[in-house]
Amino acid sequence: MFHPASPLFPIGVRVAVGSALAGLVSLAAGVGHPYWAVVTAASVFQANATLSWHRALQRALGSVVGLLVFTALLPIGRTGALALVLLTLALQFCTEALMTRNYWLGTVCVTPMALLLTELPGYQPAWRLISDRWLDTAVGVVAGLLGCLLVTNRRSAGRDRRGAAACGRRPGGRPAPAGGRRR
Repeated sequence: MFHPASPLFPIGVRVAVGSALAGLVSLAAGVGHPYWAVVTAASVFQANATLSWHRALQRALGSVVGLLVFTALLPIGRTGALALVLLTLALQFCTEALMTRNYWLGTVCVTPMALLLTELPGYQPAWRLISDRWLDTAVGVVAGLLGCLLVTNRRSAGRDRRGAAACGRRPGGRPAPAGGRRR
């Protein structure tokens, strides 16, 4: 059960605070796709602030490169529905193949895919899509990092120290052999 004593509670609060902040700021700024800011903020959260900072940089960099890819692919996508669907499928495949191995490369693929999907119901001004995506990414990254800084997880620091101390020991408390190999 999810309750304040749960070790996952601070993470849940971080996600809620950061995502809500991102959505509210994006709405207040009048950006056309505030859910992109919410998704970005939620994607920034990792086990600690350092990992979250790295994820935020990867998200921002991947989105910028992805916007360049979208700009290059948009003329092809606008040649017809089949081209748009095939580009989206190719980007989906690349996203699935890359996201778990290299987050920023996965983001490079997911950004143009998301933008091309918005083209399915009808063409939209490219500058508007690009500016909305970049603004929402920036808002989401900042809100996600603020959520990490505002809602800390002090309990995880103790677990980290205990885990590091345990790494040099075998079960039963005996030291591990030289070279770190366990038998």
